[in-house]
Amino acid sequence: MSGLSGLQAQRGPCQLALLLSLLLGPSLVLAISFHLPVNSRKCLREEIHKDLLVTGAYEITDQSGGAGGLRTHLKITDSASHILYSKEDATKGKFAFTTEDYDMFEVCFESKGTGRIPDQLVILDMKHGVEAKNYEEIAKVEKLKPLEVELRRLEDLSESIVNDFAYMKKREEEMRDTNESTNTRVLYFSIFSMFCLIGLATWQVFYLRRFFKAKKLIE
Repeated sequence: MSGLSGLQAQRGPCQLALLLSLLLGPSLVLAISFHLPVNSRKCLREEIHKDLLVTGAYEITDQSGGAGGLRTHLKITDSASHILYSKEDATKGKFAFTTEDYDMFEVCFESKGTGRIPDQLVILDMKHGVEAKNYEEIAKVEKLKPLEVELRRLEDLSESIVNDFAYMKKREEEMRDTNESTNTRVLYFSIFSMFCLIGLATWQVFYLRRFFKAKKLIE
C-alpha cells in the first residue's frame, strides 16, 4: 500500500503539471508553417510579457534548387524597431532573447530572387516563458530527480499563471481608471455645454428684445 501511495503521490504533480501545460500551451508556444513567395515579405506578431525568455527554431525549405539567387532574410524586432535577431540568407537555425518590457514583437521573413521560383516553405517554432526553459539541462546542472524536475516545472507554471492574473488585474484597473476619467470629462463637457447654451439663449433673448424695442414693435 505504501508503494502504491508513493506512486500516486508522484503521479499527482506530474498530472497537474501536464494539465497546466495543456491549458497554457497555446499561449506559450507558437508553431506555424506557411509558404513564402519570391520577392515577398511575411510577418508574425505576438505580444509577450516582460522579463521572459523567448526561444525559437526556424527552417526554410528551398524548392528552387538554388535557381534565381533566391535568398531569405529573417529579422525580429520590437515595437520600437529595435533589432533583436537578424539573419541574412537564413535557411535553418535557432534564436533566443529575453524581453525587457511587455511589448509587441514581430518576426519577419523576406524573400528575394529573380525569375519564376517555387514558393519556399517556412517552419517556425517559437516558445516563451516556461516552455522556453530547458528543464533537462536544469536537471543535469542541479542534479535533480525526475519528480523534482516536474515540481520545478509545476512551480514555474504556477508562477506564470499568477503573473498573468496580476497583469490582467492591472490592465483591468487601468481600463477602469480610463473609463472613469472619460466619464468625468464627458460630465464636465456636458455641464460646460449646458451653461454655454443657457448663456447663448439669454443673450438671444436680450438681443431680440432690444431689436424689437428699436423697431418700436414692443414697449
